[in-house]
Amino acid sequence: MTRVAAVDCGTNSIRLLVADADPETGELVDLDRRMTIVRLGQGVDRTGRLAPEALERTFAACREYAAAIKEYGAQRLRFVATSASRDAENRDEFVRGVLDILGVEPEVITGDQEAEFSFTGATRELDGRADLAKPFLVVDIGGGSTEFVVGDDRVRAARSVDVGCVRMTERHLVVDGKVTDPPTAGQIAAMRADIEAALDLAERTVPLREAHTLVGLAGSVTTVAAIALGLDAYDSTKIHHARIGLDRVRSISDDLLRATHEQRAAHRAMHPGRVDVIAAGALVLLAIMERIGAQEIVVSEHDILDGIAWSIA
Repeated sequence: MTRVAAVDCGTNSIRLLVADADPETGELVDLDRRMTIVRLGQGVDRTGRLAPEALERTFAACREYAAAIKEYGAQRLRFVATSASRDAENRDEFVRGVLDILGVEPEVITGDQEAEFSFTGATRELDGRADLAKPFLVVDIGGGSTEFVVGDDRVRAARSVDVGCVRMTERHLVVDGKVTDPPTAGQIAAMRADIEAALDLAERTVPLREAHTLVGLAGSVTTVAAIALGLDAYDSTKIHHARIGLDRVRSISDDLLRATHEQRAAHRAMHPGRVDVIAAGALVLLAIMERIGAQEIVVSEHDILDGIAWSIA
């Protein structure tokens, strides 16, 4: 066993996994898995820069993670940063802060690298299941981008597009600094058109419709699953590998797009940091399922974080 620590810093959240990994058996045993909403990508789509308050929220989470990594005695650490820090003009400030706190430099990976990590993390334990036909399409709906990966025993094609729950919310649903509650029909139509254009782009390089099993990752997907399952509190053991039908996803997406902030917040299984962005995330998921004709989605709690851990094991 090798004790590893993996940090995934995205547009909306930062997450930590400390685990014991055995490459010989393929076993990854969680010791600590946590997530903090930091909204690192706050305003990046509009300003091109990481906001000072967003950086401070992220650094505060890094300090907590540093203490946990030290407590568990992880032998190796890898910090991967995704969409928001790829796009920002002042990403050097972010890199210096992480290096000072955690002692490693964040790797600002490409969208294709992000996709490969997501595929490995999501499918390693699905391999060999008779009820899930290959090839897999793994879809990771993040805050700033969405990754599409098609593969069977290995990645065949991958593409990252700049459509995510935070980016779509800020681009289409924010007026005068506030999220419209609920969005207008025009706002929803503009957002849907943006998503469809991104799917067109993804399909140029990834054969989305050739996949037999759709696997969905990240907070937008797991939150929709929690709502579909009627959970009173977020329970990863019930969400992991849940199978949610297209009609249920469509109903939830429609409900969230019609809801006010208070109505969305009433879903007790939803993290407070997702209340303003979940409607956009659900619409991205629905558009993907309708585009490829998927009748259900297999939800995975194992994703890019697990793929990062395996990469250093």
